[in-house]
Amino acid sequence: MKPRNVGPPRFATYLLHLFLTPNRAEETEGDLEELFQQRIGEVGLRQAQWRYVRDVVSLLRPSLIKRQEHHYPRPTNTTMLRNYLTIAFRNLTKNRVYSFINIFGLASGMAVAMLIGLWIYDELSFDRQFKNYDRIAKLWQFVKFDVEKASYDVMPIPLAQELRSKYPDFESVGISVTRSTILAAGERKLLKLGNYVEPDFMKMMSLNVVSGTPFGSNDVNSILLSESLANTMFGTENPLNKLIKLDNKQTVKVVGVYKDLPSNNTFNDVTFLVSWKFFAANDEGAKRDRDQWDSNSYQIFAQLKPGADFDQVSAKIKDIRMKRDNPPGYKPEFFLHPMSKWHLYGDFKDGVNTGGLITFVWLFGSIGGIVLLLACINFMNLSTARSEQRAKEVGIRKSIGSLRSQLISQFFSESLLLALLAFVLSILFVQLTLPFFNQVAEKKMVILWANPLFWLAGLGFSLLTGLIAGSYPALYLSSFQPIKVLKGIMRTSRSATIPRRVLVGFQFTVSVTLIIGTIIVFRQIEHAKDRPVGYSRSGLIEIGMYAPELSRHYTALRNDLLNTGAVAGMSESSNSITVQAGGTTDISWKGKSTDTKPLVMSNYVTHDFGKTVGWQIKEGRDFSRDFRTDSSAMILNEASVKLMGFQQPIGAIVRQGSREYKVIGVIKDMVKEDPFKPVNPSFFAVNYRNVNTINIRLAPQVSGHEALAKVEQVFKSYSPDSPFEYKFVDDQYSQKFGTEERIGRLAGGFAILAILISCLGLFGLASFMAEQRTKEIGIRKVLGASVFNVWGLLSKEFVMLILVAFCLAAPLAYYVLSDWLQNYQYRTELSWWIFAAAGLGALAVTLLTVSFQSIKAALVNPVKSLRSE
Repeated sequence: MKPRNVGPPRFATYLLHLFLTPNRAEETEGDLEELFQQRIGEVGLRQAQWRYVRDVVSLLRPSLIKRQEHHYPRPTNTTMLRNYLTIAFRNLTKNRVYSFINIFGLASGMAVAMLIGLWIYDELSFDRQFKNYDRIAKLWQFVKFDVEKASYDVMPIPLAQELRSKYPDFESVGISVTRSTILAAGERKLLKLGNYVEPDFMKMMSLNVVSGTPFGSNDVNSILLSESLANTMFGTENPLNKLIKLDNKQTVKVVGVYKDLPSNNTFNDVTFLVSWKFFAANDEGAKRDRDQWDSNSYQIFAQLKPGADFDQVSAKIKDIRMKRDNPPGYKPEFFLHPMSKWHLYGDFKDGVNTGGLITFVWLFGSIGGIVLLLACINFMNLSTARSEQRAKEVGIRKSIGSLRSQLISQFFSESLLLALLAFVLSILFVQLTLPFFNQVAEKKMVILWANPLFWLAGLGFSLLTGLIAGSYPALYLSSFQPIKVLKGIMRTSRSATIPRRVLVGFQFTVSVTLIIGTIIVFRQIEHAKDRPVGYSRSGLIEIGMYAPELSRHYTALRNDLLNTGAVAGMSESSNSITVQAGGTTDISWKGKSTDTKPLVMSNYVTHDFGKTVGWQIKEGRDFSRDFRTDSSAMILNEASVKLMGFQQPIGAIVRQGSREYKVIGVIKDMVKEDPFKPVNPSFFAVNYRNVNTINIRLAPQVSGHEALAKVEQVFKSYSPDSPFEYKFVDDQYSQKFGTEERIGRLAGGFAILAILISCLGLFGLASFMAEQRTKEIGIRKVLGASVFNVWGLLSKEFVMLILVAFCLAAPLAYYVLSDWLQNYQYRTELSWWIFAAAGLGALAVTLLTVSFQSIKAALVNPVKSLRSE
């Protein structure tokens, strides 16, 4: 039977006669109708009709463009751009939810990247305020006490003069020592940290002296104050030529005031500078060490001449000590550590620089890049997903003469607009969150408004993100054939969604890895905090013995404190219980090998030290006033007993220097330094002269506030001119976890943001998927599908993505974290439940995110779903 209505589409024939001359229209119509009849037998009626329309459109396009240009002049670039932006804003307001998710998600990622970028900039710019930053160094030395080389930044005093007189590569050399000192002027008394320095130190550090002048080489009783300290001590008065008493002893004159150093500076906590000659003339230790090459207690800074190389100069000075008389067994090797490496490259292991804080710079830089990448993935996923719904728009616009270049410009302009809006919003986020971020990171950062690099990086990234995210709709959709699109035969294959699934899987792989990493960091911190420290920190305070009257009346001071009822114990020690200082290699015992020079930490205490701090006696007894021989007695820790190889340590003889000590007790190891490392071998001996710290155990039955008030009253009665400054040992010990805790808090915050950004994208994709399958959901409900069935249908794909992401994240996290934990000798274990908890947590968050859209779609009336289009 002959098919009905076999003529070509009438509207296409009408267009031929409308836009072509009569003769050409009739000729063209005849040719196209003949071709149309041939195609009916080849491809069928419907396909032949669409091809006829396509041929007419293709034939008329040049005429349409020519006529359009004749009647309507081609718009200028400004007009086109305004048109593109107008359409872009209309699309933004039309799809508010998707626009919000896109802009908010990308802005969050940008804000994280900005915050981390500011942190990295602050770290990398450390100490760069100095004029000769690239020529300044600090003297360090490698020493070999046992198997590995140890590194120290303390030097002997004579080394400074040796460098000045015999090595022409040095332009300046200056000695420095840092001390906490009581500064008193009138009624104002403060305990502050300062440096006692040589004049060359001030030249090297290029201090900005705002009033007065730096002290010279002949000045002795001179002091420079920072601006903040000068304002605190003298208010609006001119501080120059004012007198200040140091530690209630000698008086110095203010000769200058210098501008406070910024927070990202090695010396930012130094508030005053005093002449080194003053320190050398008044400190007993400095007097004793003036010519001692093996007394390493001071810091030496140096500035090289232009053109000198740090490594070459280090090679020249390496064996200075070993070439002198009586070279020590610990074989010191001096070297220069450049200022550019002080902050970020301060760790050494066996004579090799192993980095330091630079590890965290790379870590947070990577995290910032990853979080930003997650936000960009969201942006691209949602942009491409939504763009598929605009295929018909592309078909219509191309059919009426729109050029492909115009479509590309339109899509790119919309994408760039979203990226720029996200950039503006991200700056607002950074401004609002920067105070909190500074508090967590312990920084004083500000947005670099005046830095061109900041704006170049931000705008450049926005441009790049917009171009990448807009590339799919711009290049792919603009290539569609309008006839296929308008006929509705253009369908997106399942393979087209594979890149989107891969990107979502990558997002959750990263998120799960960050979750596992954050859990491990906090577990490592808690593991170290729960480590037995060998003494009781609760209610234990320390007070520096800065005033000489305290040490002169120690016994009376102790009795008065005990009589208050607020103090359970008091003693003195050579150092804080949370600091490991004062080691010696001049120690020997029976059976010690002559080939080794191990470092044993020396601790000098008064009789009641053990009772006050609550150390734990493992063998033998504590020091006691009942035994006069205890002035030559020694108590060892477990690490020392192990080092010395004593089977029966009680009664053993240990020689330290020229003195012999008898071991009367062994205590459990006391963690004084790094809580993540083994305890150093240590000994304790009674000595009432070499002590500078007062230890007080507050009575547990008295409130802390009341006890401290009574203790202060007693101290003021002995030293009324000294401020009452104390430190809780518990707080001092907690500060040892500061770096790890900051890392944990920051990493945890970034992990939460990564999950939030990933879920934001997941929410958008789930919403888009539910919208795409509206009719399918309606049909399934009509056929009897339950809400649970529909929920499972829409959630299944995302659950599979999370499972795949977990399978990738678990081994990755295990590898990275195992390597990280190797940096700690005292470390936690990688338990399986941590990985399981992170995976289940990510799965739960995903289901909650997807379920909202899934259940919402499942609850829609099927009648409404089936007529949604």
